[in-house]
Amino acid sequence: MKLQFVSALLLCLSVSLSVSARNHDKDAEKIIGIAENDNQVMKHLDILANRIGGRVIGSDALENAELWAASRFKSWGLEVEVQEVGEIAVGFNRGPWFGRMLGEDGMTLKFVTPSYTAGTKGIQRGRVLMEPKTVSEFNNIRHALKGAWVLIGGKSDWPVDISPEADSIRAAKIAENERIAVENEKIRQYNRENPDKPKDLIPLNYEPALFYREMIDAGILGIIQASQEPLRALYDRKNCFNMTFDNLPVIPDIKLNSDQYDIIAKKVREREYFELEFDIRNHFRPKAVKFHNVLGIIKGSEFPDEYVIMGGHLDSFDSSTGAVDCGNGTAVTMEAARLIAKSGIKPKRTIIFALWTGEEFGLLGSSYWVNTNKNKLDRIANYFNRDGGPTPSSSLTVTEAMYEDFEKICRPIMNYNPEIPFILNKREGGPRVIPKTAGGSDHAHFMINGVPTFSFGGRDIKGYNFSYGEIWHTNRDTYDKAIAEYLEYSSVINAVVILGVANLDHLLSREGLFIKE
Repeated sequence: MKLQFVSALLLCLSVSLSVSARNHDKDAEKIIGIAENDNQVMKHLDILANRIGGRVIGSDALENAELWAASRFKSWGLEVEVQEVGEIAVGFNRGPWFGRMLGEDGMTLKFVTPSYTAGTKGIQRGRVLMEPKTVSEFNNIRHALKGAWVLIGGKSDWPVDISPEADSIRAAKIAENERIAVENEKIRQYNRENPDKPKDLIPLNYEPALFYREMIDAGILGIIQASQEPLRALYDRKNCFNMTFDNLPVIPDIKLNSDQYDIIAKKVREREYFELEFDIRNHFRPKAVKFHNVLGIIKGSEFPDEYVIMGGHLDSFDSSTGAVDCGNGTAVTMEAARLIAKSGIKPKRTIIFALWTGEEFGLLGSSYWVNTNKNKLDRIANYFNRDGGPTPSSSLTVTEAMYEDFEKICRPIMNYNPEIPFILNKREGGPRVIPKTAGGSDHAHFMINGVPTFSFGGRDIKGYNFSYGEIWHTNRDTYDKAIAEYLEYSSVINAVVILGVANLDHLLSREGLFIKE
């Protein structure tokens, strides 16, 4: 009797599992059918990148993106939560920028300025000088600095540090260099008297723009530093959050194409007279600007307090349009949400489609959500993060304990696009040590707290010649670098898999996932 009962129970479980698998296959077919006729991922990206543009924290563009994304989620029938994460004391908006070298051998200049740095005062034109590196050099050109552009040394994408601490460091180095100059004069005198036993001079301390404040007081128009192509317009996070409308930067900090920099520097060293002209429209907002996560939520029908989360970050750098980093993650997340919502399929678990804020400023939005939702973390099946290049979500690697579930979930997409085969792998090795510090994207704080964060892998499988290094935080991060075929594919893969995880009869197993060090 007991054996018959067990056999009957196993049969019921088998039937239940096969019915569940068939239901998921039908759900996947429905989503694929919607996407084949009406995939809108590139429409989302067009609006985000081309109509709204680069979305640095504190900008009108980021605020506009928040409003737009929330309205889209709401129009698709999702619950919407706009979560205030923080504020920055001064906002920043970037307008157009232009520059050229004047004269017979003139040229249009290729440059960017870091976010939260000053623009020009209209069109400004002036001669060019090399920066002074000692007090005597500064005194020699002090009067010539007024109305001049100054070339500073080094190559950097980061702005010169304008904090009081940096001023103190520069002042100490200048004072130390004066002491070294006295010692070097003694060494020169010794070498003149002892030509057979010369001593080496003591090297001076140097950093770019060592006389930054002194040059500003002397009336320079701005500083120009070499930068490698593609050009990056980064920011000093510390100064951005400590900035007020009373201590804004006052001169442009220009990062110029290094080849053009070398041409200009050679002309300066040969004491040629020529002028550079810049028009840089960087503008500040004299009020605190709040920034927000935007969450689109589909409530679970059976397990509303268990969660599957997919996320990408809404903010971006502003020297371009942020189409790839992370417009592609935002657009795919939104289209996966739209496909599931339009299908009418009710997931068993709650699905959260998260558009995080402040990823580029230190994972601010995702870390805020994790820290304010500690009670939910052990009930998250998986967090799927999409950041980086516009490559297809064509593989997934999971633990052995999860593999059987994902085999059933991924079966309908294995041959969704034969030209981009989907591959499911088992993770090799044992449990991983839970990291103690955050990594480089929004999965990091979930992982630190032991939440599964398996995300899709992908590569440029069809050969579109995509290079993420060319795009990452540069002025080339534009809509034309996104790959429509890959993003459309990815939106379907994400929708099917996330829905499948949400519709399991159990949470994904965390066996063999992490260990604590």
